[in-house]
Amino acid sequence: MVVIGAAAALVLSGCSDKSTDGGGGGSADLSIQPVVQLDTQGNEVPVSDGGTAADPAGDGKAKCAPLTIGMAGPLTGGNAALGINVVMGVKLALDKHNKANPDCQVKVKEFDTEGKAQIATQVIPTIVSDPNIVALIGPTFSGETKATGGILSEAGMPTLTASATNPTLTQNGWKTFFRGLGNDNSQGPAVAKYLTGKLGYKKLCVVVDNTDYGKGLADAFTASAGSAVDPSCAIGVKEGDKDFSAAVSKLSAAKPDAIFYAGYYAESAPFVQQLRTGGVTATFVSADGSNDPEFVRQAGGSAKDAYLSCPCSPAPEKFTAEYKALNGQAPGVYSVEGYDLTTIVLKGIAAGKVTRADLVDYVRNYDGIGVARQYKWNETGELSNIQIWMYQVK
Repeated sequence: MVVIGAAAALVLSGCSDKSTDGGGGGSADLSIQPVVQLDTQGNEVPVSDGGTAADPAGDGKAKCAPLTIGMAGPLTGGNAALGINVVMGVKLALDKHNKANPDCQVKVKEFDTEGKAQIATQVIPTIVSDPNIVALIGPTFSGETKATGGILSEAGMPTLTASATNPTLTQNGWKTFFRGLGNDNSQGPAVAKYLTGKLGYKKLCVVVDNTDYGKGLADAFTASAGSAVDPSCAIGVKEGDKDFSAAVSKLSAAKPDAIFYAGYYAESAPFVQQLRTGGVTATFVSADGSNDPEFVRQAGGSAKDAYLSCPCSPAPEKFTAEYKALNGQAPGVYSVEGYDLTTIVLKGIAAGKVTRADLVDYVRNYDGIGVARQYKWNETGELSNIQIWMYQVK
């Protein structure tokens, strides 16, 4: 998995920006810190040293005409940090490659979807119609991926997502789609089993937003948590909601041990703030959609002790230093995956695979170590080996 020792993993953070005082808990100097790696049944698994991660610089002898990789995802809007994390990982891989390979220059062209399906359906046709774009890192969110995956597959575009985790995405018969991390059918059960097993929680309330991501994650979590989930305190929210007073009242009355929020940080941050202000002290748990420094910055002290899961991996020290030197900020959720997936595409280009069709074939048959994990895909585009990380705001 991650090419660091288990002890070192516990002191690394892919989301290490410090929060400011966001209220609901006083001034905070908090960051999202990795706690434990889990298998899909919620059992702790050791962090293995899998070997040396692939280097996008290669041997420095790559030759190619100038090529372009596309990146599609939210670069503006309420959840922009999640897309920016990916594209900054892409840029780090390209920077290393281009400096080492003067005869093979590859650039990234960024496409802002705001993470919205209706915008993505306008943007993706522009990407596939550009013959210079040989691969796409993205889309970032599950909803926009669901809406455009067929277009990308029909165009033969290699589509490598660092972040879209809805389980159904690999069930559509798409021929060019590769998911660079585990899906919510692995994340949801792992988190549920960890909460009910290791942490011993007996009563859970589930809050879910109205996105494809949130629905898929909540369903997987609820099915695995079984009788620990109290259906009487199930709550639905919508993207863009900011007033959660009714939900806070319902949760206050329910008195759960923990609240699992399936959604993105733009809503989960004010949600947890209002929980704490309303006197709800139950453990707050969310997943990769909230696992970003923006959650901590926006929630402030209310984020303290929250658990955040992710099928993504924490950033090792060397990667963090290189990333910060180039981008001026620490890595966030999906930064490592964006880097690794771009590295795989660059390795294909260096091997002479410079068409979309050749790169699809190269990725489909790829088997190699990245910074985050071993990358090898099955016939549907799912990874063959999946682990989940639990993080905590401390």
